[in-house]
Amino acid sequence: MKFCLSSSLAAAMALGVVVHANAYAKTEACHPATEKQIASLFDRWNDSLKTGDAAKVVSNYAPRSILLPTVSNKPRVTAEEKEDYFKHFLEHKPVGAIDFRFVMIECNSAIDAGLYTFKYADGTVVKARYTFTYGWNGHRWLITSHHSSAMPEGN
Repeated sequence: MKFCLSSSLAAAMALGVVVHANAYAKTEACHPATEKQIASLFDRWNDSLKTGDAAKVVSNYAPRSILLPTVSNKPRVTAEEKEDYFKHFLEHKPVGAIDFRFVMIECNSAIDAGLYTFKYADGTVVKARYTFTYGWNGHRWLITSHHSSAMPEGN
C-alpha cells in the first residue's frame, strides 16, 4: 500500500509540475508579416525623421530598446537618451534611402539589415551600415534595437 501511495503522490506531483509549467507558457500567436511590411517600417521611421520632431522618431522604438547611432559613440537605451540624440541629428535635416536590404522574419520579430545613405540639407552625404530589429507588441511593430555605423571605407 505504501508503494501505491508513494507512486500516486509522485505522479500527482509530477502532474502538478507539468500543469504549473504550462500555466506560464507563452500562448501568444505569431503575427504574420511580409518582407514588404517589414521594409515599410524603415519608411515609417524615415518619415518621422522628416517631421523634425525627435519625440516622433523615438515613438518608433520599444520602451526597452537600444540605439547605437551613426554619429555618436554613446549607446542610447532610454527614451530620453534617444530623444537627445535625435534632437541633434535632426538639425541636419537627414533623409535616408536604402541602398541594400536583407530582411529576416521570425515569430513576432524581424530583422532589416543592410546599407543606407543619409543626405543632409547642406548636401553632406553619409553612407552607413544598419540593422533594425523589430518586435511585435500586440498592436504594432516597434524597433527593439537599431545599430548604425558609418562605412569604414568612407563615403
